[in-house]
Amino acid sequence: MPVKNTSLYLEECLDSIVNQSFPNWELLAVDDHSSDHSFSILKKYAEKDSRIKTIKNNGSGIIHALRTAYENSKGNLTARMDSDDRMSSDKLKSMHNVLIKNGTGHLALGLVEYFSENELGQGYKKYAKWLNNLTKQQNNFSEIYKECVIPSPCWMIWKSDLEKCGAFRSDIYPEDYDLCFRFYQNDLKIIPVLKTLHHWRDYNERTSRNDPNYLDNRFTDIKIKYFLEIDYKKEMELFLWGAGKKGKNIAKKLIENKINFRWICDNKNKIGKNIYGIILEDFNSLNNTNKSQIIISVSSPDGISEIKKWLVHNNIPDYYFFA
Repeated sequence: MPVKNTSLYLEECLDSIVNQSFPNWELLAVDDHSSDHSFSILKKYAEKDSRIKTIKNNGSGIIHALRTAYENSKGNLTARMDSDDRMSSDKLKSMHNVLIKNGTGHLALGLVEYFSENELGQGYKKYAKWLNNLTKQQNNFSEIYKECVIPSPCWMIWKSDLEKCGAFRSDIYPEDYDLCFRFYQNDLKIIPVLKTLHHWRDYNERTSRNDPNYLDNRFTDIKIKYFLEIDYKKEMELFLWGAGKKGKNIAKKLIENKINFRWICDNKNKIGKNIYGIILEDFNSLNNTNKSQIIISVSSPDGISEIKKWLVHNNIPDYYFFA
């Protein structure tokens, strides 16, 4: 568990861990150069409970904190926690039990919910609902190019499987999304626990709201990197559908990687325009259904729905929504 300036919420978080129904755990809490009282709170809890280990980050940032914790861990199963959130009382027991039952090669997930002392935004509610529906269907990786489909503080994995996925040795941010792709790349099977196991706190100072490592362009970098490594088929003709802000960012990344592609859209005002040296075509250019691969950057719900209908009607199976 990385810890940085979360003293306002840390005791609530630690209480939720200490009060777990499953007793056989160790907490590696790594203080990432906090300027508040976080480290003293950690030490106070560690003095009362020998299962809590407090460590100073030997680097800087979440990745180094996770790496430091992992290097000092002893368990056969590994999970991550965020120091401003809360665990449900049976979180560890529930995920432990399904992993013991199913063995290696599996990733245990639970359902999540957001909470806030202030009014919770609709965006967070929609994200949690979308994420939980994927988990219930054991279908998280089907939409991995849209957004992070694994809730970073609500998974558990065999340590041997985490090693196969490169553990926390990657330096790529956002670190949770990067690890999510490595779970996908190593073909881990999702095992869902069909109840809420993690309570995500939203507040203005939350890291994902303020840290530049979590800006949109970072997500685009990761999507392109892993698409080219995992799903890109050189023998097929690649199309990029959509020329809005996200579409342009994706186009830039493809060009930087020297990937040939055709750019299509359904906006009559853009068809025929030259952007980055590429002429935008009408989407009906997708006429070779057997040898076409498509990245779709359209993000509006109505647009996504219409595009899906068109793709199904035209029997085009190889497409990826990036928004």
